[in-house]
Amino acid sequence: MRLQTLDSLNKKFKASPVVIYLISVHLAPQMVDLRNGSTVTEFILVGFEQSSSSTRALLFALFLALYSLAMAMNGLIIFITWTDPRLNSPMYFFLGHLSFLDVCFITTTIPQMLIHLVVKNHTVSFVSCLTQMYLVFCVGVAECILLAFMAYDRYVAICHPLSYAQIMSRQVCVKLVSTAWFFGLINGIFLEYMSFRNPFCRDNHIENFFCEAPIVIALSCGDPQFSLKMIFADAIVVLLSPMVLIVISYARILASILGRTSSSGRGKTFSTCASHLTVVIFFYTSAMFSYMNPRSTHGPDKDKPFSLLYTIITPMCNPIIYSFRNKEMKGAMVRALGRTSLAQAESI
Repeated sequence: MRLQTLDSLNKKFKASPVVIYLISVHLAPQMVDLRNGSTVTEFILVGFEQSSSSTRALLFALFLALYSLAMAMNGLIIFITWTDPRLNSPMYFFLGHLSFLDVCFITTTIPQMLIHLVVKNHTVSFVSCLTQMYLVFCVGVAECILLAFMAYDRYVAICHPLSYAQIMSRQVCVKLVSTAWFFGLINGIFLEYMSFRNPFCRDNHIENFFCEAPIVIALSCGDPQFSLKMIFADAIVVLLSPMVLIVISYARILASILGRTSSSGRGKTFSTCASHLTVVIFFYTSAMFSYMNPRSTHGPDKDKPFSLLYTIITPMCNPIIYSFRNKEMKGAMVRALGRTSLAQAESI
């Protein structure tokens, strides 16, 4: 289209070579960008490519162990909360969905990273990168919102115990979880559009172990500032707003228990709230560093640790903090293991 325009202008302004030169100078970079943009059909995930072979082998063993542990713990929680009738309460309903989100979250990024630690080919297709980024957005946003709803559930249970069953009914819990998933799905579409709205005509090396939006946007043609600003504004809504709700909920919980429990009960509640807040702070601050910081302050050595923190460390810590320290969950695990042992004995 632009080539035809340039030819027609050349015929029209034969006596004005200066005009033709100025127009060609203006249009040429855009034509080059379009040609180059069409050639970017895949990305290269640098990840830990520059590490030594012994370091990659050590990282592979470490991340495989962490991934297996996270999958086993979250899978056990999903099975228990969805099959044990004694865990029929909103808290365990939310815990089961949190574990399911964690399984989806780590499966989206970690298996690919493990493969790239042992093979030399680190390329991913354009569609694969787009799909992975959407899943990370969708599940990550849904988990952010669900953590806020879980904090509100604890607040109602502790501060308004007499009205708890009425406020947190089964229908309300289902609506809250559906809301988290809905915002995750819709928000993923919006962030995906912001990330891939421009063509790609620059370096296709992604300095991370998965397709992270700010890094991918920086590789696109044109000015990426609009997309980065929109992602920043979106992060304020999906990261800061739930985090504020979580902090307010736990602050009211702590204020409520200070004057009405014994010293031992107070210490236990403080310990539980501190554990929950620690995991939440790790998850939200690492995600905020990735999506709310100026790109000038980023670098491979800074991005990877924070990406690992919210993609694998937090999903592994959630079962330990939220579930395995709970007496009812321990009892459910014992009953589940007892049923499994009994079934195996009967089969023999």
